[in-house]
Amino acid sequence: MNTPAQFRHGGRPVDRSLAGAIQRITASTLGTYQSAVVRIGVAATYLLFLLRELPHRHELYGPDGPWRWDMARRLISNNDAFTALMWSDGAFWFECVYALTLVSAALLMVGWRTRASSVLFMAGVLSLQNRSIFMGDGGDNVIHLMAVYLMLTRCARVWSLDARRARRDALRVAAGGSPARDVAGPVLWVVLGSVLLPATLLGGLGGTWWLPSLLWVLWLGNGAWWALNRYAPDREPRVLLDVVANLAHNAALLVIMAEVCLIYATAGWYKIQGSRWQDGTALYYPLKLDYFTPWPGLSGLLASSALAVMVLTYATVIVQVAFPFTLFNRRVKNVLLVLMIGEHLGIAVLLGLPFFSMAMIAADAVFLPTVFLVWLGRRATLARQRLFRRAADRPRVPGQRAGTDEEEAPRGDGGGGHTLVG
Repeated sequence: MNTPAQFRHGGRPVDRSLAGAIQRITASTLGTYQSAVVRIGVAATYLLFLLRELPHRHELYGPDGPWRWDMARRLISNNDAFTALMWSDGAFWFECVYALTLVSAALLMVGWRTRASSVLFMAGVLSLQNRSIFMGDGGDNVIHLMAVYLMLTRCARVWSLDARRARRDALRVAAGGSPARDVAGPVLWVVLGSVLLPATLLGGLGGTWWLPSLLWVLWLGNGAWWALNRYAPDREPRVLLDVVANLAHNAALLVIMAEVCLIYATAGWYKIQGSRWQDGTALYYPLKLDYFTPWPGLSGLLASSALAVMVLTYATVIVQVAFPFTLFNRRVKNVLLVLMIGEHLGIAVLLGLPFFSMAMIAADAVFLPTVFLVWLGRRATLARQRLFRRAADRPRVPGQRAGTDEEEAPRGDGGGGHTLVG
């Protein structure tokens, strides 16, 4: 006889809790708010970085850089990395790739056709970083990894234009109408396919097998998703694709969490082995370097206090080493998460590394509690409504047409499905 905590499946007792966990992993998208924050943070970080380096783009990644095109080509022929900048050494092609990376970062940040924009964003990040591998730092490595992982996530279920479009379609269907006709999705799908096919046949996707395979799976899968949503929304193949998408999302989110823990664990344990970290003086030395002191007065004031330097040095090591072990206690984890975000804010201000700090904070956001993110989203919605209300209450110029609220998204944070390349 089965115990109350079990049921039989195939003649063998199975734990109900295990079955419930499997059901949750396959039938739902976990961490929708966390993945949305990671998407927004990573895309915004790289967008701002590319905008800041716009005057220096030719020296960093282009034809005027010290790492010449032929040198990069010899290196890539050995490590099989992908970069679209190896398709041509012309200045016009470089400008196209740089501009496409800028646009894809902006589109990913606002969540427009997120699946397609995440693929373009990944291609742009890898193209620029693999072109000049000596130009990056730890923050670039984090963005590099997150750009690959975000392709597999359903990171536009909330706080995105895709989610707003899905909510509008749901309201139309509930009112007895039909969803808006999707034109941009099929066009974008065809355009990306016309680029993916020759790039694969001509060997332009690098020497590895996983990148072409992943891109083709995403392209074919999104085409099948669109067709099933349109012609067989309630059939089993459509449900199966939804399960596969949930599994891929949840697995990618787990990998992101493990990656963040690995970053902090390795950084903390390597610091322990350094003599300057052991005696509590490690923070003193970068505060005295001109390259890392955008605010010399503030850096000098902190460096003049031996106690403050020692406390911050030891606190950095303790927080980084302890964080992976605090995931089993939610309250302690949240406290250390606040300390780590504060640490990165301090690095941004004191050491002049804003983009490194932004990249790490965006990765840390995967551990933020859902309750806090929902509260933050509601506060942002209220602030936006007040802003639009004040703008609507302003006196209009004679002859100016009054604005309408018809294009505003319905209230709520839920919703957000996938279209062809959304």
